[in-house]
Parts: sequence; C-alpha cells; structure tokens
Amino acid sequence: MKLTTLQDLLIEQLKDIYSAENQLVKALPKMAKAAHNEELRTAIEEHLDETEKQVERLESIFERLDVKIGRKKCKAMEGLIEEGKETISEDAEPMVHDAALIAAAQRVEHYEIAAYGCARTFAQLLHDDQTADLLQESLDEEVNADAKLTEVAMHGINQDAAEMAQVSHTGDEDESQDEDEDEE
Repeated sequence: MKLTTLQDLLIEQLKDIYSAENQLVKALPKMAKAAHNEELRTAIEEHLDETEKQVERLESIFERLDVKIGRKKCKAMEGLIEEGKETISEDAEPMVHDAALIAAAQRVEHYEIAAYGCARTFAQLLHDDQTADLLQESLDEEVNADAKLTEVAMHGINQDAAEMAQVSHTGDEDESQDEDEDEE
C-alpha cells in the first residue's frame, strides 16, 4: 500500500498495532505463567484482559472505517516478544527473574504507548474523534499497565532482588575472607 495521505498512514499504523496486540494475546499467558510473584502474575493477567478488549476496539475501528484488516506483521512486537521468550527461559533466582520479566514487559508497554499515541494524534488531525477516543482509551490502559508494572517492581520485586544481591555479595566476601584466612 502506498502511503499518500495521513489517512493511509493511520490505517497502516492501526494494522501494525492490531498485529502487535494479537501477538501479545498469545504471549502474555506465557509471561504470567513464568512470573513467581503473585502480584506480577495478576498484573500481567489483568493486562491480558485489557489487550483482548484493545483488539476488539481496533476491530470496531476497522469496521467503522470500512477497512480490511489484512495480514500485516508487527516486526517490532515480534522482536520484543522474542526477547521476552529469552527472559522467560533464563536460569535466574525467582525475584531476579521477575525483575527481568517486568523489564521485558515494560519495553512492550513503551512500544505500545508510542504506537497508540501516534495513531491517536493522526486520528485527531484527521478530525476522526471517534477513532481518536477509542485509541485514547487503549493508550490510557497502556500507560496504566506500565505504571502498575513500575509499582510492582519498586515496591517489592526489584527491592527483593537488590537485597538478594547484597546478601549474595556479602556472602561472597565472607567466603573470600575465609579463603584468605586459610592461606595464612
């Protein structure tokens, strides 16, 4: 499709977001299952519900605009999900693993925030208030999901992972001192 108008670009962006969201619908259950922390698992599961609603919202936009969805593949989301799969399979301590899951999830959220923000702005410039409002609703959900992940990270998981590292590091120093004493 040749992009000759802002409307063309909006439709192309919507197709990209649609692909991204559908990829996430498949990936989020795996992330939730991999989470050790119950609050993190719940946050991911709640965002899965929102993501499914976002897909429905996008479908309603396509229907209203009389646009065929097509088979566009969001390569950026594909890459982010691949990184998420690598994170899931990492051999790590539970809290460190959860901190890594949050980092991967927040990269996804930041991508979606940018995508929805751009598409919403295009719709506003085209005076398509109905589309802009629907995209804003999804954008708000993405911003809230990102904030929830930050809250879970900062009030538990990251702190626990940091404390674990301090204990582990202190334990390494103790072992090192024991070895030094043995050598004397």
